[in-house]
Amino acid sequence: MEFRAEIQSFIAENCPESIRNQDQQATRDDWQAWSQKYFEQGWSAPTWPTKYGGAGLEKPEIAILQEELRKNHAVVGVGGMGLTMIGPALLEFGTEEQCMQHLPKIVRQEIVWCQGYSEPGSGSDLASLQTRAVSDGDDYIINGSKIWTSGADHADWMFCLIRTDPDAPKHEGISFILFDMKSPGVSVKPILLISGASPFCQTFLDDVRVPKSHIVGEVNKGWTVAKRLLQYERTSIGGIGGGPRAKTLDEIAKDCVGVTNGKIANPDLRDRVTRHRINDHVFGLTTRRSGEETRAGVAPTFMSSMFKYYGTEQNKNRYDLLVEMMGVNGLGWSGEEFDQQDLGVTRQWLRSKANSIEGGTSEVQLNIIAKRILGLPD
Repeated sequence: MEFRAEIQSFIAENCPESIRNQDQQATRDDWQAWSQKYFEQGWSAPTWPTKYGGAGLEKPEIAILQEELRKNHAVVGVGGMGLTMIGPALLEFGTEEQCMQHLPKIVRQEIVWCQGYSEPGSGSDLASLQTRAVSDGDDYIINGSKIWTSGADHADWMFCLIRTDPDAPKHEGISFILFDMKSPGVSVKPILLISGASPFCQTFLDDVRVPKSHIVGEVNKGWTVAKRLLQYERTSIGGIGGGPRAKTLDEIAKDCVGVTNGKIANPDLRDRVTRHRINDHVFGLTTRRSGEETRAGVAPTFMSSMFKYYGTEQNKNRYDLLVEMMGVNGLGWSGEEFDQQDLGVTRQWLRSKANSIEGGTSEVQLNIIAKRILGLPD
């Protein structure tokens, strides 16, 4: 009760009434002011230690915090690769100096990260990467290129896989390193997607000098760090398929195809929407349980591949249903006959096709599930 009272008092004193009172219109300044307080409390990373900027909360306290934030409409949307990927990896493998340098900035959302994994010739077979790091005193000189580096054109830092021993077996000659995107020799070229957006980029590294102290974990043992980070990433990507929506599929379906006796007029569509909603709910409960295990200190396991595979299929199926029920309006690209919602659904449907590729293809995930979870032979 004491902790709940502390949370309630802090929200009442620091969160603008325009946010807490839904009858008022909160301004951008209101949200910025509240976000600053939110980050200072470490609520964007509630389980992380307080010395790194987190809140250091235990599982029961997190449940109370989330309940009070929702009650007051005071949840601040946070995310990014810092919180979901490199942050957890640094907590597990990073030095104290690395954690102190990067984690507080991640908690306060002051730094944007991107991922340097895939290369033009190394996608699903990631361990075949060829970006080379040559020792030069206290530094490495890095040459190569990375592709599908989401958000690289806006990122401050990159976590990157490099080959530090070209003569070692391919999984054993890889190191995991961090570097500033403003380093001389780093250049970024956005890649236009079929959705019309350019979140992906190709990043070129030409004689980029990076201190050896930026290596995370052991030299030539970066594959261990990389695999763990992928598990964090896959758990995060998998979450896109479950959870609450602003408007449910059946509500949208009723708007599009009409209602008969209070139900979606088209029986076949009604059945598929119902199945999707049931699956969405069950998957949401499963990912919530996984999230609670992670907050309790249990790192993601190979089960993250299951979440990633099912979550992305669920998300793709959702947009397939949306496009179908919206008819011609679900395929709009431009023109006055389409509103912004129509145009958004078309682009989101196209974007969803990449869900089965990013973070490791669905084929890779199925192989991991078969070998690491089900124990099937090669």
